Amino acid sequence: MSALLRAALAALGLAIPITGPATGAPAALTVYAAASLTEPFRELGRSLEQRHPGITVQFNFAGSQQLAAQLEQGAPADLFASADQRWMDYVKDKGLTEGETSVFTRNRLVVIVPRTNPARIGSLQDLARRGTKLVLAAEAVPAGRYSREALQKLAAAPGFPPGYDRGVLANVVSQEENVKSVVAKVQLGEADGGMVYRSDVTRAVSRYVRVFEIPDVYNVIASYPIALLKSARNPDAARQFLELVASDEGQRVFQHDGFLPAAAAAPAAAQP
Repeated sequence: MSALLRAALAALGLAIPITGPATGAPAALTVYAAASLTEPFRELGRSLEQRHPGITVQFNFAGSQQLAAQLEQGAPADLFASADQRWMDYVKDKGLTEGETSVFTRNRLVVIVPRTNPARIGSLQDLARRGTKLVLAAEAVPAGRYSREALQKLAAAPGFPPGYDRGVLANVVSQEENVKSVVAKVQLGEADGGMVYRSDVTRAVSRYVRVFEIPDVYNVIASYPIALLKSARNPDAARQFLELVASDEGQRVFQHDGFLPAAAAAPAAAQP
């Protein structure tokens, strides 16, 4: 476990031994998590269950904005992991979190097109070509907000035409409620391209798509905070999962799945 994460856990009062659920506590741990966390969280959930047979980890994966709305309406959960600080702050401002939040991993954006590439997209500039059918996450979705920020950065980059970001957005034919839906539509050939997280291009997905990297200087680094919820019915198990997420084992799982370390720096600003 890194010193930074240890310090964050200490601030949360989470440096507890993993001992299994308290006697009489509910066996189910319910985690509300951003859709982009599906693969690593499922693996870590299985790991926790194997170590503590009395615990069953249940996930609700969706867009962070959808999860925040569900929590606000009283949906029962022990933990909330958001794909950006905005929706974590929203939940926190509603008085639903317990203690401080902690960023446990980061991510970056890429552009994907179907492997067959029917629109013959050969560069990021081609996304603004009239008639290209693109799909993005909606602006309320963290991936959607990050995507629009990256497009604004690219619009100011050398080699990109004036109004590039507006041209790309004019080609958007569908706005999705979570980033996995963007992946699915591109993978199925229902769109000519889309912007997703690097971690969304799993081994299975990579068989069906091509990836265009966004230069670091114009990319946006996504931050993932996590928090214990005041309504947690199994806070001991929740703290065990938090410890696992922040552990060296947890960090290896995230990075294996294409995420960045929690301590990854934001990209340097482009030179004018």
